[in-house]
Amino acid sequence: MKISLLYQPMGSFEGACKGFYLQQSRKQAIVINSNLAEQLQRIILIHELGHAILHRKLPGVKSFHDFKLFDETSLYEYEANIFAADFILEDQDVLRMLNDDISFFAAASTLGVPAELLDFKFRILKRKGYKVIDPPLNARANFLKHY
Repeated sequence: MKISLLYQPMGSFEGACKGFYLQQSRKQAIVINSNLAEQLQRIILIHELGHAILHRKLPGVKSFHDFKLFDETSLYEYEANIFAADFILEDQDVLRMLNDDISFFAAASTLGVPAELLDFKFRILKRKGYKVIDPPLNARANFLKHY
């Protein structure tokens, strides 16, 4: 996709930037905070890839990251979360967990994702027509900012 991938230390304190997608002069880059746990780095990478695929051609958009840029940010973050949930979590793996009667939070842990990302996957499964339980949380579009 001709997107440069960079890992840079950005801190591990509350509010530290976790990653961002940048497009400038037809060059694209995704920068990931190297201070994060490897598992979270992967989720952030896929989330930012979602921005690169879904939002690259939006007029006036130069970068996406976990700070509020403009009014549409929450919609774009929501879409990137949906992309990440669908990319990372296979339908059959999630449905198998549900059929094994495992709790929502235990399923998220077993699948190696934050519970909020599993909530986004449940939304996808519902849209596909699967009968899934209502998760015990309703993840916000900016959940990765606080994770």
